[in-house]
Amino acid sequence: MSLLDAFDLPLATAAAGLPREAPAQRLIERPFVRENAFGLWPYHLHGLIRSTIRSADDATDDAWTDRDWQRAAQRALAALGNQWATAETTCPDRALLAGCLRQGLPLARDSGLELGWLAHAAWAYVSDSVWEPIAPPARPGSTDGLETPADALVELLAALARRQHEHRSVTASRLTAVTASGLLPADLHEMGVYYLAKAHRDLGDSAASRHGMRLVADGGGRLAPAARRGLAHLTRLAGDFPTAYDTARTLGWAGRQHRAEGDILWPHGDMDRAAAAYAAARDQAEQHGVAGERATSQAQRALTLAFTDPNTADDELHLAEQLLTGLDLRATTLTLKIAALARDAGTSRGLDTARDLRAESHDAGITAAQAALELAIAFHHAVLGDHDKVRAVIDRLRELARTGDYPYYADIAHFMAGLPLPEPSITRWTTSEDTVRSAWRGLVQARKEHLLSGN
Repeated sequence: MSLLDAFDLPLATAAAGLPREAPAQRLIERPFVRENAFGLWPYHLHGLIRSTIRSADDATDDAWTDRDWQRAAQRALAALGNQWATAETTCPDRALLAGCLRQGLPLARDSGLELGWLAHAAWAYVSDSVWEPIAPPARPGSTDGLETPADALVELLAALARRQHEHRSVTASRLTAVTASGLLPADLHEMGVYYLAKAHRDLGDSAASRHGMRLVADGGGRLAPAARRGLAHLTRLAGDFPTAYDTARTLGWAGRQHRAEGDILWPHGDMDRAAAAYAAARDQAEQHGVAGERATSQAQRALTLAFTDPNTADDELHLAEQLLTGLDLRATTLTLKIAALARDAGTSRGLDTARDLRAESHDAGITAAQAALELAIAFHHAVLGDHDKVRAVIDRLRELARTGDYPYYADIAHFMAGLPLPEPSITRWTTSEDTVRSAWRGLVQARKEHLLSGN
């Protein structure tokens, strides 16, 4: 039991390889076993006892060899896997999944065991986009190098969880090391390549992102639909909306088709259709039990409606906040804050949080959030008729677009303020440029009328 952070009676019995529970029952009645009735597993050894047992170096008759410890670790890892597998087939439990990973990963890593069920659990972990922390403490005496598949899997999952709190460049660096190690089986290696491509996209390195997404899409694995969506996103970011839309309509649920469609519709000012697409994405995610996708789609719906009707946006923001409860999604949280800014455009509250949001999105290394924030600020200034400040925003948007991506954000800022484009745009809209201009200018005018009416 010193191998485990916590245990219950069945786990203790199975991990010890016992045919009956009585010896384990006697163990948990000892004073050096502590109980937490609210824990996932209620029992744990007193810390000093645990460390003493693990580090004891003696020649007594009951001393264990390295092989004894490895066999015990194998039993404990198998017992954890059996608990998770049983719950997964009867009543999936996210807390149990995370707990089994937190205990199982160091067992496999520190004892040099095969991944086994940990590989399947890793896929279950990423499927909901919840990203609770699961990284175990560093291995004693570790040099921070990746030596085994378990080392690589620990680092992969830790990097994915920590990306909600680190600059995307840190995430990219960590995932580059994982994918370059060659230690993971093919499907988990694909996971690393895909999320590395996402990090590159967030950082504005579309060439590297496109390369990674193409590798995953061509590989035909379980992340291939997501990679095809990633390629559609990259096409949209480059301003080629017709091609992106044609691709998006083929993605299906696995490629998050409805959300991809909404991402294309709202830059056109087609807010009603975009909001409907995001609602469909949210409802579909709920049907499939994917909490992260549900919250993200609802946040995007709230952002879309924040440009149209502040009163409706209030309700949508409130729902998004509820759906985010218990999740750790930094980009989605930023989307909600930007939506609140767009909802308040034209009022004295309009720019209260802009400076903090600009710093937060920059610190996160998420270019899309920076661009959306500047667009919300441009909307505020356009509603107030302050064209000089709109032009200042346009300058910042053009700086963000210097890599060739996001060119349409500066176009939209021109449209909102009724300003002519200084030169022909490289953006390819799904409809005419005049139609898009009219839609965005209409949203500004509608907000002015809303504020004048005092609603």
